[in-house]
Amino acid sequence: MEDYSQEDWGNHSQDLHGYPTDQELDEIPVTKRTLKIKQESSEEAQKRDIMQNIVQILESVQLKWELFQSWTDFSRLHLSNKLAIFGIGYNTRWKEDIRYHYAEISSQVPLGKRLREYFNSEKPEGRIIMTRVQKMNWKNVYYKFLEITISEARCLELHMEIDWIPIAHSKPTGGNVVQYLLPGGIPKSPGLYAIGYEECIERPLSPHVEQRSLDPGKEGRVDLETLSAQTSLQVEIEPTRITYCYLGIAEVRTLQQCLFLHFQANTKTFSKDWVGINGFLSQNCIVDPGVSPKSIYIKFVEVERDFLSAGSLVECLEKAIGYPLKFNN
Repeated sequence: MEDYSQEDWGNHSQDLHGYPTDQELDEIPVTKRTLKIKQESSEEAQKRDIMQNIVQILESVQLKWELFQSWTDFSRLHLSNKLAIFGIGYNTRWKEDIRYHYAEISSQVPLGKRLREYFNSEKPEGRIIMTRVQKMNWKNVYYKFLEITISEARCLELHMEIDWIPIAHSKPTGGNVVQYLLPGGIPKSPGLYAIGYEECIERPLSPHVEQRSLDPGKEGRVDLETLSAQTSLQVEIEPTRITYCYLGIAEVRTLQQCLFLHFQANTKTFSKDWVGINGFLSQNCIVDPGVSPKSIYIKFVEVERDFLSAGSLVECLEKAIGYPLKFNN
């Protein structure tokens, strides 16, 4: 790795970070500047969450760190055309424990090429690593990787990048039966799909709300906020969490056909002996008066049929989410 002068290093720092100057900040209206900061912070938080999820996957499969010696190592045949999840780590002269610097799913670019970018001083990613080693911020640099198939890469994309779509349902017909209303636009092509349901976590009302409703300083007056709090349910609902329960592979049928078969099962012929995802969805259509069915969600991604048979897709998703899928064998 070549040496840089202080002046060169200052220039590289500005190139890498791209922070606006004071003059540029003054020229940006306060409201626009605030929106920009909020947008950037939201994007950074999203990137941080994705990276944390990738690190969790790498840790769950217990891979060993490999010491980086020369970036030409990544030209080796067994790395040149592989897709993989990889991590870059480092330690210091003061602490031998290896910590993560970066983690990524290399699903579009072969692993060998992507790693060379992180260990090549002419690339922005490599320049960061080079300078930290030169300045003795870091002692050694390491890498680890887990090879994945194209279908597994798409499965991880389904989990990390694709939003859930809520499934609407009709009003009860024939007594206590509701019907699912699938959205339009489901592809008539092969791919992967996931089904999940919403969990509302209830916890006791926080003490400060109860104290406010019994404030002795407000006797004889009607506080609308307090009255509303008293007449509402005495629980606080935490943000909902969607739980994965099934991963489907639309290989023989299309995504549209598979989802239709799951959600349009005939509830009149429902039997308690039914098991699996179809039994769960059908039973959810039978509701007691005044009770809404469990909220159901789907997400899907198109994948070429030739790639769907490769990999261990259910295990891949279970590692990514951190718990087993209830209705996958």
